[in-house]
Amino acid sequence: MLFAAFHSDYAAANRQVAQLVRRNPERFYGFAFVHAQRDRGRVLEMVGTAVQQYGFVGIKCHRYDARISREICDVARAFHLPVLYDVVGEISVVELLGEQYPDVNFIIPHLGSFSDDWRAQSGLIDQLVRFPNIYTDTSGVRRFDILQRAFDRVGPRKFLFGSDGPWLHPGVELSKVAALHLPLEDAKLVLAGNLLRLIKQVRPEPAQPPRIAVAAVVANEWRDPWLLAKS
Repeated sequence: MLFAAFHSDYAAANRQVAQLVRRNPERFYGFAFVHAQRDRGRVLEMVGTAVQQYGFVGIKCHRYDARISREICDVARAFHLPVLYDVVGEISVVELLGEQYPDVNFIIPHLGSFSDDWRAQSGLIDQLVRFPNIYTDTSGVRRFDILQRAFDRVGPRKFLFGSDGPWLHPGVELSKVAALHLPLEDAKLVLAGNLLRLIKQVRPEPAQPPRIAVAAVVANEWRDPWLLAKS
């Protein structure tokens, strides 16, 4: 699964990723990276191009850029795309995503925190249990006991193997999955089956024009969690 690194122009970055995918389409899949604030108002156009012209099968966004927006979620719903959203430990937003977009699948990498925030990672385990549309990946989870506890509570169908390359070595990340000593069928789900199941639902054409809103999810804001982003 390929997507851009942080970039000042994600439309250009997505075109570069598309070139890599096109070189070996039987090996690579692409996710469209979007910036919730900088790209607001054109997410539908960017994702439509990525899906229809590049054959991409998901959306990537990152809290370091901006909080995920309702616009991104609406576009994901229209195309039945999974959304890979790094919350950077801000797991309270996952509750909103699980409740307000139950028909969109969200992958929250690093068990909720790349920075080894065990409180966030432990909290995400509860959300993985509660919400059918919330998934996670195995990359960057440094405390193996938390990863083991997550598998014991949640089961293998909510986990995707991730490498977070080029920053982490895929061999090291793969060894953590091997250390879980999963049954063969469970290992197949984690290493490939779960992701393939999620991207199998992708629509090349949106079922209906999505209702686009340029709003940002504000963590810990429960009265009106989808406040309009202030310019």
